[in-house]
Amino acid sequence: MQRRDFAAALTAALATPAVLGAAPAAAADRSGGGSGLPHHMRAVLAPELDDKGAAHALVPHLYDVGFDWHPPTADLRDLDFIVAYGFGNRPPADGGDPSKVRPEPGPVNEELADTVARIRRHRDIPVYAQWEIARFLESKHHMKNVTSIEPVIAPDGTITYLSTDGVAAQVAEARKDLPGGIGRAGVVGFRDHVKRCVQTTRDRGMTAYAPKGFSMPGTYDPESGQAWTRRRDLYLVHDMAAQWSVLREKLVREAYPHG
Repeated sequence: MQRRDFAAALTAALATPAVLGAAPAAAADRSGGGSGLPHHMRAVLAPELDDKGAAHALVPHLYDVGFDWHPPTADLRDLDFIVAYGFGNRPPADGGDPSKVRPEPGPVNEELADTVARIRRHRDIPVYAQWEIARFLESKHHMKNVTSIEPVIAPDGTITYLSTDGVAAQVAEARKDLPGGIGRAGVVGFRDHVKRCVQTTRDRGMTAYAPKGFSMPGTYDPESGQAWTRRRDLYLVHDMAAQWSVLREKLVREAYPHG
């Protein structure tokens, strides 16, 4: 019965017009106050685990990872630079060893570059862009003041592509010694990736938000060279797995800081 109640609460929350326009956390609260979605999640999970305390501790994480896909935002005027994270690619146009031949940036990264260009028209601030995006900023938009975050290339030509965290680390390193400090980052990323991009940027010691009022690209490329970025159902699982991995490390470190 509790599972059916949970399903009914979720359906009602998603079907309520007022909730659809709300931020995710607010949506859960407005779907019934104390009887909102997190409440129903705790009600189902506590008897399933036979542990009310564990359920109470887990539900905020379950909600955040599985039900909240919106990043925190800030006005563009309050941001000092842009960080743009790539999403997917296309196989190398002329073939070759994929470990030593760069892929094509692909249409999604072109859309991300277009988004950066749209933002820059409103405020001329420095841009740090993963190379797949930077290529379009340079060739299509002829944009200046762009730092391309490049992959690591070994002496034998082997290419190691940077993860989301690897890109954030490079940006943090590039800005750490600026006279005015690192500043506040405006994060650009694919619609289903951008929340994690903001989190990862913050985890690297930067204040970060998505620019308020700017939509992010959300159309998947079925020809992407990265299989998990071809379909939304597959990517969401991938992204949740990445969020859980980072969260696990944080929680263990907080619980046992000395090992």
